[in-house]
Amino acid sequence: MALGPRLDLRQSQSLVMTPQLQQAIRLLALSNLEIESFIAEELERNPLLETGGSDVDEAAQAEPAAEAAGEAEGIDLLVQSGDAERDAPLDIDYDSEDFHQDSASDSMRGLDGGLGLEGSGGSSEAADFDTFASESISLQDHLLAQAGLSLSGTDLIIAAQIIEMLDETGYFTAPVRELSLRLGVPLLDVERVLAVVQSFDPSGIAARSLAECLALQAKDANRYDPAMARLIENLGYLAKGNLPALKRICCVDDEDLADMIRELRAYDPKPGCRFSQGDRVSTIVPDVFIARRGHGWAIELNSGTLPKLLVNRSYYTELASGPQDKPSKAWLSECLASANWLMKALDQRARTIIKVSTEIVKQQEAFFRHGVAHLRPLTLKTVAEAIEMHESTVSRVTSNKYLACDRGLFELKYFFTSGIQSSEGGDAVSAEAVKSHIKTLIGAEEPNRILSDDQLVEMLRAKGFDIARRTVAKYREALGIGSSVQRRRQKAMGG
Repeated sequence: MALGPRLDLRQSQSLVMTPQLQQAIRLLALSNLEIESFIAEELERNPLLETGGSDVDEAAQAEPAAEAAGEAEGIDLLVQSGDAERDAPLDIDYDSEDFHQDSASDSMRGLDGGLGLEGSGGSSEAADFDTFASESISLQDHLLAQAGLSLSGTDLIIAAQIIEMLDETGYFTAPVRELSLRLGVPLLDVERVLAVVQSFDPSGIAARSLAECLALQAKDANRYDPAMARLIENLGYLAKGNLPALKRICCVDDEDLADMIRELRAYDPKPGCRFSQGDRVSTIVPDVFIARRGHGWAIELNSGTLPKLLVNRSYYTELASGPQDKPSKAWLSECLASANWLMKALDQRARTIIKVSTEIVKQQEAFFRHGVAHLRPLTLKTVAEAIEMHESTVSRVTSNKYLACDRGLFELKYFFTSGIQSSEGGDAVSAEAVKSHIKTLIGAEEPNRILSDDQLVEMLRAKGFDIARRTVAKYREALGIGSSVQRRRQKAMGG
């Protein structure tokens, strides 16, 4: 075989990632507030961009994007976006690109114990919280991070709602039953998850009263003995300085009472105030609103967080008609191209978010109507195939985006859950729905009739869930619920 140089021609296709296309894809993963910051930077950089105004070219103004979002039976779409071009350059599979953003939120309310408590939070922990404050980490950020490490599924949804409802001092003052009804979950589940949140750092968080806040901190310090419990239950006497009454109630002498009061006053009556308040902003804001409309649903982007962006073509014409050197002309052309691109990219983002949100509502309509127990199994691939987009596009759209409905504020990622096959050959059901049923069944069991895992299997199968005993045990343990033997022992002891 002869060896020698040769020249071959080969034809191949490749996708070139331009800087603008990379930026457009990143816009998909940004929340509305992050988009607002991005737009503010562009407004400073590009003189052809404006927010509103009467002398702006009408052709550049926003056109409703509902038509491109994908019409669905029983669902009305309301949205405002930018340029009206309808191609979808953002729908490309870029698995090598990773985009992560953080979110947080806060609420405001005050509470005063009036007992001369120092509020220092304890000497050993003060430095850590000073660090948190200096870095402007919000209370909600701090708690959500802990919830993500210790909870999942429905419990994480409940915990997120509880954390979002805390006031600035760290108290949970909302009615527990109201939250239970709004989320469509058993009252016992909300109380159980609340107890988990109350175990988070800082100690005393998510208390419903000053007494509970102090009791939580006493338990955390291993000082919650019967005498301390009675002292905390009778804070009114302490506020009035009625020490003789407290000695009788707590069954202690002067020295012990003084020691207990000294311990109590070292606790923090407002644990949420350890975190920075001045620089905090509410960054968990819904990107999409879902509301009932007749027999269907209205789906709307939260336009309140986004300025109406326009291209001032009159100003461009005025500048272009004046005397310019070559660099100035090139700069002006670049500004116009950049402005037009941004309008188009924002419109594509709006259409894509609405399209994905619409499909989520279609797939999870039972949840919106009846609650968490009716979540269906759903994957990114299912939604991607339904709307004819890449799975990676759907993943980016659902990242760091929140949906507000009458049941609360939920991250779009929450609606994607694994499934359990129906025993009757019907549609599969969400694993979270099965967990919800397990919790309901165990919560309703009588002390003298504790349900075994085998009995739970039979009861779930009667409800149409084809589930194995080991799966029931796994879900039960994931929920923090003990075995039948452990539960029987706990109820026998009055636990």
